[in-house]
Amino acid sequence: MIQQGQSLPASTLSELTSDGMVNHEVETLFKDKKVVLFAVPGAFTPTCSEAHLPGFIVLADKLKEKGVDLICCVSVNDAFVMKHGATPKMPVN
Repeated sequence: MIQQGQSLPASTLSELTSDGMVNHEVETLFKDKKVVLFAVPGAFTPTCSEAHLPGFIVLADKLKEKGVDLICCVSVNDAFVMKHGATPKMPVN
């Protein structure tokens, strides 16, 4: 588990946007930001869809009040599945 203040390994996250596939370098995306990064094992598993993701949606405003700039959900699923799984439950911003 990565602890607060530790660096993430160099990696790329993919996001499907209305303009197509966008790749984000983690170092650039998270630079100088307070980030909550969480992972789900599968986009449509009952626990992830009904507990993990909704919990972060409920807490999003409180996290932002605490200075969080970005809430980022990652999974082993590809960007197409994640985009479908996020809409309309969680705005992608």
